[in-house]
Amino acid sequence: MQSLEPKTGSSYVPAAKKESLWSEIWKNRAVYTAISPFYIVFAIFGLFPIGFSLYLAFQKWDGIGEMTYNGLNNFSYLVTDPEFWQAVGNTFIIWIYSTIPMLFIALVIAFLLHAPFVKFKTFFRVGFFLPNVTSIVAVSIIFAALFSNNYGIFNYILNLFGIPMVQWLDTGWGIKTAIASMVIWRWAGYNAVIYLAGLQAIPQTLYEAAKIDGATGIQSFFRITIPLLRPVILFTVITSTIGGMQLFTEPQILLGNDGGVGGAGMTIVLYLYRESFINNYFGYGAAVGWGMFILIALFSIINWKLVQGKSSN
Repeated sequence: MQSLEPKTGSSYVPAAKKESLWSEIWKNRAVYTAISPFYIVFAIFGLFPIGFSLYLAFQKWDGIGEMTYNGLNNFSYLVTDPEFWQAVGNTFIIWIYSTIPMLFIALVIAFLLHAPFVKFKTFFRVGFFLPNVTSIVAVSIIFAALFSNNYGIFNYILNLFGIPMVQWLDTGWGIKTAIASMVIWRWAGYNAVIYLAGLQAIPQTLYEAAKIDGATGIQSFFRITIPLLRPVILFTVITSTIGGMQLFTEPQILLGNDGGVGGAGMTIVLYLYRESFINNYFGYGAAVGWGMFILIALFSIINWKLVQGKSSN
């Protein structure tokens, strides 16, 4: 007599699994229709530009005429282009000028806002976060007035103390300092809010136990606060790296499309913009974009490894 027990061998496939993917989608069409706008918009404004830029990187195109296949010529020229590597160097220097002081200032601000003796904490949080939502174009114009060579406020203050004026926008280090100061002013409060959220997640019992054991405030900061904040610090380092490699509006408004005197303020994205939309070398501009992507990925991985290595140690 044949057994009525269900087969358990590899040849047995439940009936539900035999249905095709499309039949499952059709069965749940109401749900997929509800979430489809996001994926449609993402495909149009996200996936398509990425794919088209990769295709364009192998073409020669001025934006109007016909595209002609250019092979790897755009990338080979990119590797040997001195202006591109100057832009890379400028971007890294500005990143160092801005990111390290910015994250330190943000950590100090967050620590002060977390202190129990500070009053009106909500007011200060909003105040420190406001620069991040301020128009960067307006901020660039204001900083251009602050760092103006002849009529800038900073030079006016230097004159009050008998110090000679500094040609901020005519020297390489002055240009980089001006751009870095804009980045610090805009993003220090944003990162401080992130650090503050991380500080609030640390249990107070750890500090109380350390105080009972005789630990000082500095010891608690370096032995408890910093180790437990390492995931948050890693996040801010990675996001600051990605943002620092994509500086555009600040140098473009402050210095113009050529990056100021000697190209000292020429960043990677500003160079991409100039080559693509000013010189109409769209194929080469796409290659610059993919080169920037590789640099950001490598630099982010290095930062992640460094922070993770210190955390494990």
